[in-house]
Amino acid sequence: MKILVTGFEPFGGETENASGVAVDILRELAPSDDVRIATAILPVTWSGAGAALLRAVEEHRPDAVVAVGEAGRRAAVTPERWAKNLGHGRIPDNDGAIRDAAPLAEGPERFESRIDPIALVRAIKDAGVPAEVSDDAGAFLCNAVFWTTLHRTDLPAAFIHVPAVRARGSAGIGAETDPGHAPVNSALSSDDLADALAAAVHAVALESRSRPS
Repeated sequence: MKILVTGFEPFGGETENASGVAVDILRELAPSDDVRIATAILPVTWSGAGAALLRAVEEHRPDAVVAVGEAGRRAAVTPERWAKNLGHGRIPDNDGAIRDAAPLAEGPERFESRIDPIALVRAIKDAGVPAEVSDDAGAFLCNAVFWTTLHRTDLPAAFIHVPAVRARGSAGIGAETDPGHAPVNSALSSDDLADALAAAVHAVALESRSRPS
């Protein structure tokens, strides 16, 4: 089984994006005998993120997708339950574009994750990393990529937000996903996030295999 795992490049003047760093570490971990991991780092642009995800799907032909983004105001790893048909850029993307709140495209108001987020939380906690289900993926590019994956493919797919941990210092972004929430400094490391993603990938593989063909 091949699972595509995507993260994002840095944005908002940051030099790191915790999702991209964790995906890079995950790529270096010893693969399982029965699960292959393909990875892609997506641009933080309204014009490019969804298209890059779909190109990665076309290139790698995965059996499932786990998309990952960072949420600077969360301390735990949070698999998302819903992707909503709404895009809103409160800050410029990496092309300098700001997006007024509007639907992403014609389609349903929201899609439910095709991978049970409760199962992902259980697997991540079993790996020793704090996790909880989120019912709100925000309206920035993380949500847009999740909605695009569910709208434009039939693949089992999940989205996981990870805390915006940094090798040094603290993230200067975070309100994109949880506006109005106070900044949070997570105790987790990039290695912890990679361990959480590895556990989630194996949970996705198990759930995908159990689906009727």
